[in-house]
Amino acid sequence: MAEEIKDKDMENEKAQADIEAASAAETAETADAANAAEETEAAAETTETGENDPQTEAPDEAETEAEAETENGEKKKFFKEKDHKKDKEKEKDKKKSASEAVRLEARNAELEKQIAEEKDKYARLAAEYDNYRKRTARELDGRYADAKSDVWKNLLPVIDNFERALATEPANGEKDAFREGIELTYKQLKEQMEKAGVTVIEAKGQQFDPERHNAVMHYEDETLGENIVAEEFIKGYMLGDKVLRHSMVKVAN
Repeated sequence: MAEEIKDKDMENEKAQADIEAASAAETAETADAANAAEETEAAAETTETGENDPQTEAPDEAETEAEAETENGEKKKFFKEKDHKKDKEKEKDKKKSASEAVRLEARNAELEKQIAEEKDKYARLAAEYDNYRKRTARELDGRYADAKSDVWKNLLPVIDNFERALATEPANGEKDAFREGIELTYKQLKEQMEKAGVTVIEAKGQQFDPERHNAVMHYEDETLGENIVAEEFIKGYMLGDKVLRHSMVKVAN
């Protein structure tokens, strides 16, 4: 009986020792886990905030500032070079524009000179053509007037013969058909002369005009004035302002 009690006590002590060993092991593991968690949390806080390690924080800020300054310097250098390049391009464009302006001004002056020369040539050509047109018109008018004058000059002797025939009185004092035909023909001829502008030069009793009269005789007559046409031998005619034939006259005094 005593041995059984002893055995049970020993078993209880052994169980109690196992329980205490297990408890101690569990406490140690819990402590280790807690320490590891604290170290991990501390490392994370140090990485994120940098407040737990002052000696590490200062080098990081200095390095960051150095990197920032280097980056700023590179940016300034880049923009400075860019501005300098722009200034050079602007200066180049300015010189190019000035050169182009000078070229255009020279070209404009040359074109203005050419235009002035062409205008002068055109004015001269227009004046020459106008003179040619007027001269040609005068020549044509002159040719027409000369031709017309020549035709009537050749007809004047015919008119003289008609007048001489009509100046002869018939022997018996009666008009025959032949004379009436001459009178009608002479009348028609005189009508055509009037239409053409052929007129008779007034001579007898007029002042002698050397432009219209041709004096073939001179004599003294107290009853007439000086240089008065006393008698007309052949009638003179004019075509407009042009003399076809001078009057052949006898001038007194």
